[in-house]
Amino acid sequence: MKEQFKISINSPRKKVWETLWGETTYPKWTAPFCEGSTVTTDWQEGSKVLFADGKERGMISVIARNIPYEHMSFKMLGELIDGVEDYTSENAKKIAGAFENYTLTPDGDKTLLVVDLNGLNMDQGIMDYFMTTWPKALDVLKAVAEE
Repeated sequence: MKEQFKISINSPRKKVWETLWGETTYPKWTAPFCEGSTVTTDWQEGSKVLFADGKERGMISVIARNIPYEHMSFKMLGELIDGVEDYTSENAKKIAGAFENYTLTPDGDKTLLVVDLNGLNMDQGIMDYFMTTWPKALDVLKAVAEE
């Protein structure tokens, strides 16, 4: 599966980048996915990332590429279930190897953010959820980045 979501944000790339990955702003724009979302990482290329729902459930990734203010790529590795890292279950195998890529391109005083999801092998219900939730999350991101 390959999906792409785009949004134009009336802020410079640095502000959009800091809104995407900021400690206080990340939970705001990801709330449409799950209220109380968290991310745990040091943001260095090659580092592990735990995307969690505040209830010790979520996804495990690695930062495949980090070009500050331009591009962030996460490679999915598995699932976090009740605080335990799972790399071997059927669900974990469905997301392992998939990528979530964020590309920020300047457009005058604005920033074009493109989010690419590549290689997710999820059931239709989850894909439908992503298709309706990603635009909502990006609308929140836009609002927060434009404050």
